[in-house]
Parts: sequence; structure tokens; C-alpha cells
Amino acid sequence: MTNFSIDTHLSPIKKEKPNWGELEFGKVFTDHMFIMDYKEGKGWHDARIVPYQPITLDPAAMIFHYGQTVFEGLKAYLAKDGRILLFRPEKNMQRLNRSNDRLCIPPIDEDLALDALKQLIAVDKEWVPTVEGTSLYIRPFIIATEPYLGVSASASYRFMIILSPVGSYYKEGIHPVKILVENEYVRAVSGGTGEAKTAGNYAASLKAQETADQKEYSQVLWLDGVEKKYIEEVGSMNIFFKINDEIITPALNGSILPGVTRDSIIALLKYWNIPVSERRISIDEVMDAYRDGQLQEAFGTGTAAVISPIGELLWNNEKMIVNGGKTGELSKKLYDTLTGIQKGDLEDPFGWVTEIK
Repeated sequence: MTNFSIDTHLSPIKKEKPNWGELEFGKVFTDHMFIMDYKEGKGWHDARIVPYQPITLDPAAMIFHYGQTVFEGLKAYLAKDGRILLFRPEKNMQRLNRSNDRLCIPPIDEDLALDALKQLIAVDKEWVPTVEGTSLYIRPFIIATEPYLGVSASASYRFMIILSPVGSYYKEGIHPVKILVENEYVRAVSGGTGEAKTAGNYAASLKAQETADQKEYSQVLWLDGVEKKYIEEVGSMNIFFKINDEIITPALNGSILPGVTRDSIIALLKYWNIPVSERRISIDEVMDAYRDGQLQEAFGTGTAAVISPIGELLWNNEKMIVNGGKTGELSKKLYDTLTGIQKGDLEDPFGWVTEIK
């Protein structure tokens, strides 16, 4: 598969670029996209870069009926010296294949996929926004395309990569968000698909998010699906707490997505010799820490928002105001350091950054 060439067909008409300073998240798309197909007995084939366009699928395509799909999310950044940088893209391709395995989708060649991603960005490099706080969001995804209504794994698939210049995911930016602790609905359970990046996990979260929106909270804090007491994720992010000078994040347990930003934050904290633990943590423990004055900070981590400080948690109609509702010192330091490395402004002691030539 690594011997496949990638055919490129350039769009004869270029779209008008948006105002970089007014970008929302995920609403504008670039001129081109990458496509590669899979057929049982033939494997992955016909890798190509083509003009961004609608796709045509049979109404019986299995993606529509059984949700066999996976996706990833990462970003490209424009450095001050004009270089275009990626942050740990190989981790996203590795995770995509882990999701593939869980959803019974044939694995992709990670090197080929990463090369295709780089070539696509090189074609659409003028779409990497130049304003502070912006980036080029990258969405690789795979869908089942076989027209068949039997419940089984599809015999054909399509792998695509699309690009979108974006601003901040949350309108609050690095400012603290309000989080509603969810007691009724469940996002995922161990043994399910929680650790895979698949569409159904996000569809399952929408009902609880509606309730949060109605109460004017930015996101939902998910508890475990069995006892409904142990903390798992916040919205589409991993979560960290600073309690009595120790950083605690829920251990990966089969229902929590292994975030690339999560992994990077843990590495940074260890690099700084700051105590960090990956373990089970209950909402009761967080509440007790808050009542004892030991809950110092809380923040979510993810590709879209990078670091999202939490200023308030609402659980059983009781509010926890974290750090006076202000961005914590550690949250700010982590955000500044990680974004500084991503954009090439700070030294990268981990070798995380890849330049697109």
C-alpha cells in the first residue's frame, strides 16, 4: 500500500477566503479533499486529491444504517517564520487504526495516510489562517459504503480528509467555562465504543448537551455508565483536576477516549516535575475537595480547544466555583506552552512538531 501514488486534480475555481479574524469552528472548507477507497479482495486503492465536492452514496450504504464510521481531528499551524506545522500527527493515525479495529474497519497504512494529509495541506496551504488563535483543522474519516442492509461489517469503505480554517472552538476562548454534571444519560461504558473515535459516541451525547444549553452551561461532565459516580470525560474533552497541588485525570478504562492532548499534558507535567496521577476519581471526591478548599483548578483538554479552564461545576443543584471562576495559573501555563510548541514559538523538547515541506 505504501507504493500507491496519490493522483492530484486541482480545482479550476478557487473559493473566496473568509475573514481570518471572524472564523467560527468547522463551517468553512478549503478547495480540495483527499479520497481513497477500499474494496474487499482489492484493499485500499485509488488514492487521490480532488476538488472539494459532495459525495454520492447508495441509499443502502451501511454508514446510514449501522453507523460504521470513525474519524480524527488535528490541526496545522502557521509559524511566525512562515512554516506550516503539525502537532503529533502520527498519534492521530495510530488512534484512527485503533478505532478501525473496534469498528471492524480495515486498517489504513498510517505512513500513506500521513503523507496524503501533508500533500493535501501543501495543495491548500493558502488556507492556513494567519490571525492569532486560528489554525487549519484537519478531519480524516472513514465511512462504510457497501449497499447492504444485513447487519455485518461492510465490504467497502471510503477514507477522506477535509480541511477547515477555524477560530476558537469555544467562544469563551481560554476563559473559564461552566460545566453541568450529567446524572441521567451515559456517554459510554467499558466494552463499548467509548475509547474509539466514532460518530455514535457523539450522537449519544447530544441529548444531555441540549439540557446543558438550556441551563446556559457550555458542556456536560460525564460520569461512568455503571455506578454513575466516577468521572470520565467533559463534553468531547478529557478532564484534569488540581487538588491539593496534585494533578488528577481519570485513568483510561475502555470507555474514555485516549486524547493526544491529554497525553501531551501528562508529558508536560512530568517534564516540569509536577505530581500527576491517572486514576479513578469520583464526583464525590471532587465535591469533598471543593468543600475543603483543596480544589484549586479544573480544565478540559482536546485538539479543538487545547485547554479549556472550568470555572464552575453544577452537580445536584450545588455549584462548585473553581478558582473564583477565573483561569488558573497552571491552566494558563499549560495552554501557553502547548500552543507555543504547536506554533513553533517555543522549544519542542519532545520532538512533537512536524513541518510540512
